[in-house]
Amino acid sequence: MHIVFFGDQHLDSLGGAQVSMRLQREFLERAGHTVTVVAPKMHPPTGSGAHSGTHDPANVDLPSMPITTDREYSMSWPGRSIDRFLDRAMTRRPPVDLVHVQADFWGGFIGHRFARRHGLPVVHTMHNRVDVGIRAVTPLAGPALVVLNLWRRSALPGSGAGSDGWAFLRGLAAGASAVTAPSTHFARRLEQHEVFGHVDVVWNGIDDDVRAATLAEAPSERMPGPPRFVWLGRMSPEKRLLPFLKAWVGSGVEAELEIIGGGAQRAAAEKLVAGTPNVRFSGKLTYAETLARIAAADALVQTSIGFETQGMTPFEAATLGTPSVISDPDIAAELGGGLWAVPDAEGSGRDVEAQRIAALARTLRQAASDIASGTAPVPLESTAEAFRQSSRTAAMIEIYRRVIADAQKK
Repeated sequence: MHIVFFGDQHLDSLGGAQVSMRLQREFLERAGHTVTVVAPKMHPPTGSGAHSGTHDPANVDLPSMPITTDREYSMSWPGRSIDRFLDRAMTRRPPVDLVHVQADFWGGFIGHRFARRHGLPVVHTMHNRVDVGIRAVTPLAGPALVVLNLWRRSALPGSGAGSDGWAFLRGLAAGASAVTAPSTHFARRLEQHEVFGHVDVVWNGIDDDVRAATLAEAPSERMPGPPRFVWLGRMSPEKRLLPFLKAWVGSGVEAELEIIGGGAQRAAAEKLVAGTPNVRFSGKLTYAETLARIAAADALVQTSIGFETQGMTPFEAATLGTPSVISDPDIAAELGGGLWAVPDAEGSGRDVEAQRIAALARTLRQAASDIASGTAPVPLESTAEAFRQSSRTAAMIEIYRRVIADAQKK
């Protein structure tokens, strides 16, 4: 099969969806399939002479513009110009069997437009709680969603009415033959809001080989020293890094903390813990380096609430034998065990955030105490097996074959 992935962001940029797509592509290629990845071209940081993105013959890097101050993320405007650019690029590639859209904005529009023009079946993986994400980054979420839906109807005529986040996702799913989600809880929400009749659950996975190498190099027993925590991800409001650091400082735990990743909130985060001992910012690491740090830690901390459609990092940690402190109750339920669940707050407004910070601080103290006493929870072995990318790719290939067979019957 020749599968064309569409993403909102270049696969060399930060983000769980990008990590997942890189792994999917690698394991599909191992299985003998061809994958083309269509995404916006990356831009070097201001003043940098670095190449804009990694040259890879499997990529179609679309004309784009940077959209964040650190230039990590970019955007391609869906329209006839991009359509023509993409169609020209695809003439130099094998015939396409299926489009796999893994984007929720411009990449999604571009992918569905491409599939419409060429009469191709579409599998759409929903990676984003659009309503929660928009609320996290702007106080004008309602008007923003209205505009977003207007844009969607303009880019994808006939994709349905509505002006909220679920209407937006319904409009994207309207062009799909199958919809998948990376967690059971998100799949059920999509069905409940009539985004798609039946949503297939396919977890994002971990590289089998890198996992094996990481575990082989990890010490058989815990290294002496204070409890070691790790937080990783994009430093943006929906990930709740700043509330976490407030909880960390307020907890008073005698422990080490490593923060991996980058983003617009890094300067504010560093300022928040300035003078706090045993906190270090490691920046952006490679996939293998990141997994090694997770395996070496006593606990991973996951702090977003309601935003993640899966939350890959606690699953990666569980697969490596590292328990997690988890703020999101849906992720805690999906993971099943091997964690400290942070009690959620009740009510609304600033009081809720204060309650959440206080609850996280208490949970951090409990986790540090359990680690020090040797009574930390142990991740479930079944999670480790089910999270291997080879098994996830096999599940997705079955969906591809089903969709292609259905399309051939029509």
